[in-house]
This record gives sequence, structure tokens and C-alpha cells, in this order.
Amino acid sequence: MMKRFVASVFVAVALVSGARSEDYQISPIELSFLDFMYHPIDVAGLRLGIPYGSNDSVTGIDIGLWGKSTYLYGLQFNLLANLVTDRAGAIQLSIYNDTRSLVGIQAGLWNNVGGMTGVQVGLLNLADEVEGFQVGLINRAELMHGFQVGLVNVIRSAPLPFCPLMNVGF
Repeated sequence: MMKRFVASVFVAVALVSGARSEDYQISPIELSFLDFMYHPIDVAGLRLGIPYGSNDSVTGIDIGLWGKSTYLYGLQFNLLANLVTDRAGAIQLSIYNDTRSLVGIQAGLWNNVGGMTGVQVGLLNLADEVEGFQVGLINRAELMHGFQVGLVNVIRSAPLPFCPLMNVGF
């Protein structure tokens, strides 16, 4: 009986004191200031990055100057850059947007994506694979199922790889 009580107290103290597995560090709100403070692995809610926020996963809203995460699901609005190193199901709004895989929208001056289902709107739109469309001054895609509208439109796998004003890939 005493062993169970001591074990229960030990477990309770360990959980309350934060001695838990990194896999369970989730925060509903994170305030990042120069990345000097403690950062949970996952944010489910709101991340305010002043000027920089970095987490493994963000589900919700990411606002600041510069945001970086491995996964992002929601809205990412950082003034200078939105960086997602793996997958995003999001709307990214920034001067520079970059992700490996996106289902959603990128809107900024320079947009870069590996594979995308959705829309890119900006001055420079770069993508490896696109299902959707690109609207910008310069649009480039390696493989595209959709269309591009802009001054310079390049779809490397298309029968017509370059076409000004509008290009179509299928």
C-alpha cells in the first residue's frame, strides 16, 4: 500500500514539475522573443513570434516577423518570412513563403514550394509540382496541372514550356 502511494506521489510530482516526455509539450499560446525562452514542441492555438518563432508543429495562427516550423496547419502571417520545412495545410502571407508541401495559398513577393495543391500569388512564384494556379509577374513550375497568369510563365514539362501572359499544363 505504501509503495503505491509513494509511486503515485512520484508520478504526480514528475508531471507537475515538467519532467515529461518531449512528445507531450503542447501549448495553446506561445510568445517567442528572439528564441531565448522555452519553446514547446507543438503549438495548438496562437504563436506570436517577436521577431522569430520556431516550433515543430503549429496548428492555428502564427503571427510575427519570421516564423519557422516543420508542420503548419492554419494561418501563417509573418512580415518577413514563413518557413515550413515539411507539410503545410495553410494560408501563408509574407514577403517570402517557403514550404516543401502545401495544400492552400501562398501570397507574397516571393513564393517557393515543392509540391502544391492550391494557389500562388506573388511577383515570383516557384514550384516543382502544382495542381492549381499561379498568378504573378514570373511563374515557374516543373510539372503543372492548372494554369499560370503573368508576364513570364514557364512549365518545363508542358508542350509549350514558355508562354507570356498565360500558360496551361495538363
